[in-house]
Amino acid sequence: MVRRSTVDRSPQPTVYSAGSDAGTGDPAQDGGASRRYAAPGWRGAGGRWLVWTFRIVVWVVLLVIGYRGVMAIVLNETPPSHTPPAHVAKVSGFPVHLASAYALQFGDVYLNASPATASQRASELASFLPTGASDPQLGWNGGGALALQSEQVAGVRVEDAHHAVVILLARVNGKMMELGVPVYAAAGGLVISGEPAWLPAPKPAAAPAAPQVNPDSAAESELARQLPAFFAAYATGDQSTLGRFLAPGTSLTGLGGSVAFGSVTGVTAPVGGTVRHIVATVVWKIPGQGANGVRAGNSTASLEMTYALTIVRQHGTWYVQSIAPSTEAGGPP
Repeated sequence: MVRRSTVDRSPQPTVYSAGSDAGTGDPAQDGGASRRYAAPGWRGAGGRWLVWTFRIVVWVVLLVIGYRGVMAIVLNETPPSHTPPAHVAKVSGFPVHLASAYALQFGDVYLNASPATASQRASELASFLPTGASDPQLGWNGGGALALQSEQVAGVRVEDAHHAVVILLARVNGKMMELGVPVYAAAGGLVISGEPAWLPAPKPAAAPAAPQVNPDSAAESELARQLPAFFAAYATGDQSTLGRFLAPGTSLTGLGGSVAFGSVTGVTAPVGGTVRHIVATVVWKIPGQGANGVRAGNSTASLEMTYALTIVRQHGTWYVQSIAPSTEAGGPP
């Protein structure tokens, strides 16, 4: 019998072990061949290499993560946050409109003070102050006088759901000022939580110079003759007369006789096409009576005012398309 070389370790097909050794009747040989095929030696070595490769990859990842963590600490890096800021994600819930009206009512009492009405002032202030407030006059020493001419809400600085400062723009004793009023809100109620703060009035701003325009002298002369009739109709609000000066589709209410037309003192019209944006200055006469119902002599009050108009050219005539307050100064005709 010819024996197989033991050097050949490669897997052999089962037909070989079953066919070539079948005639010997030696079960040991068949059994040995089966064991060789079940556990070939090269597979074990490959498995160990895979394990070591996986371990190396894991160690590299851990080292990279550790390095990034150390560098973040050294460089004081902060990871990006996807959580919206608290002031955006949360609504304060403070009753801004109610507190504004409440502060206006308080200011009307607080900014009026006179020794002759001190007890009335204290009584009225009590409804705005916490129960048992130690100073019923809220800081006023009882001398001199305060006289409020006007006040409006200029803004509200909300701190949280219960606290805010309402800023009032007021004119007191003939001078403009701002008053910061602390307001506390809870359970649907309001109270002035502390003494107000007197703040400076808004400072004057330097207005920019009027933009330079290329004037259309011919259009200005034509409009200076046409606009007086328009403004006279605009003062009365007479729709039949006013309609003759309006572009198709335009509707204006007019002033309903609250003023009377005086004169047009200036028109500025730039060079352009059939649609122009012009500035017109007009003098209004203010009807009314003087003190005690008696007119001061024969004089009538008048005010000069400036308007921005959009006009369109149709069939050789200018028509008014819109009228509004002007942000620019008027010029001479």
